[in-house]
Amino acid sequence: MSNSNDLKVAVAGLGTVGGGVLDLLDAQADVLRQRAGRTVRLVACSALVKRDPMPKEAAFYPDARAMARDADYDVLVELIGGGDGIALDIVTTALERGRSVVTANKAMIAHHGLKLANLAQEKDVSLGFEASVAGAIPIIKTLREGLAGNHVSRVMGILNGTCNYILTTMRASGRDFADVLAEAQALGYAEADPTFDIDGIDTAHKLSILAGLAFSMPVDIASVGCEGIRHVSALDIQFADELGYRIKLLGVAERGPDGVRANVYPTMVPLASPLAHVDGVMNAVVTESDFAGRTILGGRGAGARPTASAVVSDLVDLARGAHLPMFGVPVDQLQTYPQVPSALRRTACYIRLTVTDEPGVLADIASALRDEKISMEQVLQRSRSPSETVPVVLILHETDEASLARAIDRISALPTVADRPHPIRIEAM
Repeated sequence: MSNSNDLKVAVAGLGTVGGGVLDLLDAQADVLRQRAGRTVRLVACSALVKRDPMPKEAAFYPDARAMARDADYDVLVELIGGGDGIALDIVTTALERGRSVVTANKAMIAHHGLKLANLAQEKDVSLGFEASVAGAIPIIKTLREGLAGNHVSRVMGILNGTCNYILTTMRASGRDFADVLAEAQALGYAEADPTFDIDGIDTAHKLSILAGLAFSMPVDIASVGCEGIRHVSALDIQFADELGYRIKLLGVAERGPDGVRANVYPTMVPLASPLAHVDGVMNAVVTESDFAGRTILGGRGAGARPTASAVVSDLVDLARGAHLPMFGVPVDQLQTYPQVPSALRRTACYIRLTVTDEPGVLADIASALRDEKISMEQVLQRSRSPSETVPVVLILHETDEASLARAIDRISALPTVADRPHPIRIEAM
């Protein structure tokens, strides 16, 4: 039986996550009532096709826009996805009606977060997005609430389970990227079109959200440098093992005296780092701040149940009456920082070259690095083989990205170098 004190919820999208939310609301109804102080009640839902079975007391809308416009709800849960289109339409409609919103939509928050935060603030309602980053890991609450008394200087993490599964399997099996990607697609860990994941776009969306929260700044997806894992080979992973590293796709955002840098790229992570041991589809996020120091959170970053758990955590907050600014501070108090240009960012890195096995090759490579004032920390060269080329690995001391790019241009132009090398950054932990 319902009463006027119930938190009335409308859910748009009944796919993997939407189905998980409905299951959780049903299975944990008593726990939620106890912890929220009132009933969290599903009153409406929308999907292109009805779920079987459908909740008996919830009105069904085949048109999500009609549900957002016409249904009687307190909170709209948007689980359709996509940065624009119907997802943005229904969220905007709900906010304009003075209704709160909960979403798992990282693309929408990354591209339209500032506009939506303004609208939510204007209408004095909340927009919860815990489920938009790292699934069940409560990183949004950690940044916005748990670290509210800190200046956060760095946030970084493994934010995409598909890439982490591929890199983990490559290391365990010795197989190359294309083979493991095909397996991940067959197992359902990667989409038929995996571009969003393997090119780092998904991680960039999530990192832009974390940077906005960590540094109390507007979400700025355009400033995130993005590089995926297509060029990482089984040989790179083998060399990483020899050198005492694991290769992970990291999102890294830092705030320093010169401004903010945010990048997504394959990274050599030292074995001493906890991130080196986050394997399979798991996610992990590390924060560094002045009073709390380093915090490490890990867990399942995707899937029906973990993501549903994050969605419902936002619903419980709303049921309790929590009403926080979307990015921790009012919109007019968000800070803007200079974006550190990519060319000025400094990094140590690993480079694997395929070179002709003849005298003088290393001297030519060293000359190209010397001309850009880049020093080598370590060189690994394979012994002679029946083929005419051999791999040579360079570990370079920290240098700026512009000098690194010029050095790679020079090295690639050498007649003894077979292919253009792809640097893998070495991130200080």
